[in-house]
Amino acid sequence: MNGLTSYQLKLIAAGSMLIDHMGVVFFPDADWLRMVGRLSFPLFVWLLVQGEAHTRSAWRYGLRLLLLGIVSQPIYQYLFDIERLNILFQLLVGLSCLRLTRRWPQLALLIWPLGAGLAESLNISYGSYGIALVLLARYFQQTPIWWAAWTGFHWIWIWLMGPFQLLALPAPLLFGWANGRRGAKARWFYGFYPGHLALLAVLQPVGQYAAN
Repeated sequence: MNGLTSYQLKLIAAGSMLIDHMGVVFFPDADWLRMVGRLSFPLFVWLLVQGEAHTRSAWRYGLRLLLLGIVSQPIYQYLFDIERLNILFQLLVGLSCLRLTRRWPQLALLIWPLGAGLAESLNISYGSYGIALVLLARYFQQTPIWWAAWTGFHWIWIWLMGPFQLLALPAPLLFGWANGRRGAKARWFYGFYPGHLALLAVLQPVGQYAAN
């Protein structure tokens, strides 16, 4: 079967995130590395949407995100010297919105704004932008209307926040190439986030020493 398996999408998401974070830690003046990394979050969102649709236990899925978010948080704050909550908490809020709207679709117009407000009030990485991406990915269709919504939203965001999100614009092309198959097992995937942060935190002093 042609197209990309879930495993291949996970590889692309993890690889682009690693490039982004290596840029932050070792090459802070190389903006292009940060821009490459902007591909990762839409893919994590897409994988979240697919995972929520097929999981046998949303509670276990959410608990896994929560525990990994808690484990990752001190490393995340140390590595990037910021106070925000990491993206696993963003994905947890997104998962909650997906599950609540599946249970009570008539309340969707209330649930999504509340999720966006919660992401902002908790100072989670990506904030309301991240919840908007979950919403758009949830209703992904290869139609001009959907693409107009995705593109228009991102151009507004780029106008407000700068050009770093440019590579998020074509990310749904990969959604469309997904073939719905799981592919190889990715037991490493959930541990990737805290694991790569920890590795970069260990290597950061080495990079700073080499730069000097």
